[in-house]
Amino acid sequence: MTAAPATLASAPPGTWRLALRDRSLLVDRRAFVAAAVLAALVVAAVAAGLAIGTASVPLGRTLPAVVGVGEARDLLLVRQLRMPRIAAGLAVGAALGVAGVLLQTLARNRLATPDTVGLNDGATAFAVASVVAVSTTVTPSAFALVGSATAAALAIGLAGGTGHRGYRFLVVGLGVGAALGSVTNLVLARAPIDEANRAFPWTIGSLNSRSPAAVAVLAVALAVVLPVAVVLGRQLRLLRLADAVVTGLGQRVRRVRLAVVAVAVVAAGLSVAVAGPLGLVALVAPEIARKAAGPRVVPVVGSALAGALVVLLADLVGRTVAAPLELPAGLVTAVVGGPYLLWLLLTTRTRRMP
Repeated sequence: MTAAPATLASAPPGTWRLALRDRSLLVDRRAFVAAAVLAALVVAAVAAGLAIGTASVPLGRTLPAVVGVGEARDLLLVRQLRMPRIAAGLAVGAALGVAGVLLQTLARNRLATPDTVGLNDGATAFAVASVVAVSTTVTPSAFALVGSATAAALAIGLAGGTGHRGYRFLVVGLGVGAALGSVTNLVLARAPIDEANRAFPWTIGSLNSRSPAAVAVLAVALAVVLPVAVVLGRQLRLLRLADAVVTGLGQRVRRVRLAVVAVAVVAAGLSVAVAGPLGLVALVAPEIARKAAGPRVVPVVGSALAGALVVLLADLVGRTVAAPLELPAGLVTAVVGGPYLLWLLLTTRTRRMP
């Protein structure tokens, strides 16, 4: 008990050292505070999403309705209509935020996201093909994973890797995404009208009437990959150095890069299987987390929280801004994220991350 103050005092400036027997963990203070603030904002967004809509539910009756207590109207609005889409928004946003921050850090390029390197396009193409061919709710998840992995393999193979070739990886990924996007259009154009209508929701980002089975699969996968992503985020801090230096420090560069791509493939593929391609969430969320947490860490948890926050707010705006007409969340994120993407493209410091 007496060793704890000395251990805490020896922590580097701006960090806390959490000690348990012979093990310790350094926690960046600014990153921790930023994650806590983002978590509070996510809770507020969840409360707003449950209460606000074409038919509103007072906040005092929202929490009882969540646990199954209250009027039949409140239970219908909160438990059956809004809770499923909020659960989908939390999982999808967190997955896209994790995939985005890992890919950006790996490629050392702020533009490297599942949208721009073709992962979302590959997942969408395969998910649409599966919906046209097989009418089950779990099949799109499996096919989306295959499509996302296929896009990653093509982009990495044609670019000759990532790392110092990050900009080339990005450009090749754009080409792979365009090719796979044309596959999606071809499948929809040749499919019978009923099957095309059934597959069309997977081409736009929306949280309306999402498959509970697909959401459950994404939630389980996220529970597995998020801790892995946190560990990879710590290792990626070293990969900012030259490969020879990182190897000399005992880091297995190739293994870390493959693990990062695998996590991004799973997160992006399953998120598309749930909500379709929610554009630019994986671009905006890591930037929010990075600005809040500072440059010393790879903000994996902050990016997950920021992604969930962006998706929930986009869905809330889409449900309310033109009510009773509902705008897909993907349209809202594109409208907000599009100008930001243009700003990144027009600035001179977009190719390399600090």
